[in-house]
Parts: sequence; C-alpha cells; structure tokens
Amino acid sequence: MEFVVPRPTGKGPGDWFNGDVWFDVIHAGQEPSRLRANMVRFAPAARTAWYHHAVGQTLHVVAGIALIGTRDDIVFEAHPGETVICPPGEQHWHGATPDRLMQHIAMWDGTAPGDERPETTWLEHITDEQYAAPRTRSH
Repeated sequence: MEFVVPRPTGKGPGDWFNGDVWFDVIHAGQEPSRLRANMVRFAPAARTAWYHHAVGQTLHVVAGIALIGTRDDIVFEAHPGETVICPPGEQHWHGATPDRLMQHIAMWDGTAPGDERPETTWLEHITDEQYAAPRTRSH
C-alpha cells in the first residue's frame, strides 16, 4: 500500500481554458497503470477549449452543473452524481454555468507504450455562441 503525497493545486493554462480553472492530481498513472484522474474546479463561466483524448475520458460531476458540448452543437447538462463518458477521439468541451462553480473528477487513460498518439489533443477555444447554445438534459 502507498499513500501518495498530494501535489500543489495547479492553475489551468490559458491555452486550454477560458476563465479560472484549478486542478488537483488524484492519480498520475505510474506504470503499469495508465489511469489519470484530476479533481477539477471551474469558476462560473469557465470552460475548456475544444479537445479530445486518444483513449476517451470519463467525467464525474461532484458539484454545480457541468456543461458538456459536442461538435454537433449539442450542449448537455450533467448534475452532481452523474457520470459522462466521452469516447476516444470525440472532440468536446466542458465547463461551468455562467452563475455557479462546477467541480468534477476527470478520468482518462494515457496511451499505451509505443502508441504515438498524444493522450490529449488541445484545439481552439470555443466561441461565446457555442458556450451559450441551448442545453439539453436528454441522455
């Protein structure tokens, strides 16, 4: 058994996020594990840029309401206790509503040894129109 010494909270870089975002590394995937897990906190209206994971990503909402957008212009709402799975290669973004903080646990796998794909590919920032698109709760 090993108890991990917590790393300091990190500030999300402006290339990846609009607004203030902080993250705490829960698990950094030391071999043989490839699991990555971060606790991520978004200030109101903060959100990621478009991006995707080579092996997919799972988001578990802890507090607030998460907005999760897809390239087909759908913005989903996810509430505390809900888990959303983004399949490998699916371009998406996620963030907080304009009026509330949002916190989620982000989990993903790093790529396997020898796999040349980056585990995360960051793209352009979302537009204000994409962020403000109508939301859906249908699953």
